[in-house]
Amino acid sequence: MAEASLPKASPESGKWLSRNVLGIGLTSLLSDMSHEMTTAILPMFLVTVGGSAALLGLIEGVADASSSFLKLWMSWYTDRVGRRKPILVLGYVLTGIKGLFAFTTAWWQVLVIRALAWMGRGSRGPARDALLADSVSPKAYGRAFGFHRASDTMGAILGPAIALALLGRLGYRQIFLVSFVPGVLAVLAVLFLVKDIPGRLSLKSRMGASVAALPERFKWYVASVGVFGLGNFAHSLLTLRAMRLLTPAMGASRATAAAVLLYTLHNIVYAGASYPVGMLGDRWSKRGLLLTGYLLFAVMCVGFALVGASVLGLGFLFVLAGAYVALVDAMEGALAADLLPTELRGTGYGVLGMVNGVGDLVSSVVVGYLLTVSVHLAFGYGAVLTALGAIALWRTR
Repeated sequence: MAEASLPKASPESGKWLSRNVLGIGLTSLLSDMSHEMTTAILPMFLVTVGGSAALLGLIEGVADASSSFLKLWMSWYTDRVGRRKPILVLGYVLTGIKGLFAFTTAWWQVLVIRALAWMGRGSRGPARDALLADSVSPKAYGRAFGFHRASDTMGAILGPAIALALLGRLGYRQIFLVSFVPGVLAVLAVLFLVKDIPGRLSLKSRMGASVAALPERFKWYVASVGVFGLGNFAHSLLTLRAMRLLTPAMGASRATAAAVLLYTLHNIVYAGASYPVGMLGDRWSKRGLLLTGYLLFAVMCVGFALVGASVLGLGFLFVLAGAYVALVDAMEGALAADLLPTELRGTGYGVLGMVNGVGDLVSSVVVGYLLTVSVHLAFGYGAVLTALGAIALWRTR
C-alpha cells in the first residue's frame, strides 16, 4: 500500500485497525518483550553487583528522569518538522541496549545503561502516541490506545515468561544477551511497517510558545497526572518486595522464580484488560476510568504494606497492580488525545511524558529509600500521593 494512502484511510473512514496501528502495536510488543526480560531479573541481578532497594529506586528514578528531559524537546521537534517516524526509530534503537547489562560489574554501570535506554524510551514515547492519535478518528482513540497497550503488554508477558523459562538453564548475564533478539526485531518492525502521516503542517512557533499555547484544560489535567506520578513508583520494587517476603520460607532460588512468576501474572492482567478498557473509554467516561485506576493504585499500596509471606495474597496484589496499569496507561493517552489540538499533539504528549518522568524519579527514589527504613512508610507514601492525584483529577473539569 502506498505511504500516502495508508494513514488517510483510517481517520476518514472510521477504520481504526490500520497498518500504522498494527505496526506500532507489533513494535511495542517486541520492544517490551526485550525490556521485560531484563526488568524481571534486574532486581535480583543488582544484588549480585552490590545493589540494594535504595539503589534500585535510584536507578529506576534516574532512568525515568533522564527520559523526561528528552520527551518534551523531541516531541515538540516532531511537531516542528511534521514527522514522527525518525524519532521512533532512534528511540527503539536506544531502548534495545539494555542487553548490555550482561557486561556490567557494578551498580553504577547498570544505572548508566538504564538511563541511556530510557532516554530512548523518552524520545519515542510521545512521538509514538502522537502518531497513533494521528492515525485514527477521534471516536476510536480508546480502542487504538487500548490495542496498543494490549500489544505492548503481550510483550511484557512473553518477556518475563522467557526469563523464567531460562532461569536455572542460563545465568542472568546470558538472559540479558538473549534480550537483544526481540530488541533488534522491534527496530526492524518500526522501520518497515510504520509510516509517517503525509501532509502534516510543520509547527512554526518555538517550544516555549508551543507549550504556552496548550489548552488550559489540558494543563489542569497534566497537573493532576503529576500529583499521581509523585506516588507512582517503579514496579520492579514490587518484585523485590515479593522476593524478600518469600525468601525465608522458600529459599532464594524459589523465591526469585515466584517473584518473576507474580510479575508475569501482573502483565497478563495488564494485557488482558487494556483493550476492553479502551473500548469502555470510547463509550463511557475516560476520566472516570482513569480515576478508578488511580484509586486502585492507592489500594494496592495499602495491601503491600500489610501483606505477609503469602503467595495467594501477593498474587491478588499483583493482579490489582495489572488492572490499575491497564486503566492508567490506556486512558492517560486517550484522554490527552481528546484535549489536544492536532498541531500541538506532539508537544502536549511531551509535556505529559515529562511530568510523568519527574514524578517517577521522585516516587521511585523516595519509595526505594523508605523501603530500607519502613515498609509501611514506603507504601503509605505511595497510597497518600496517588489518592491525592485521584482527588485532583476528580476536581478537574
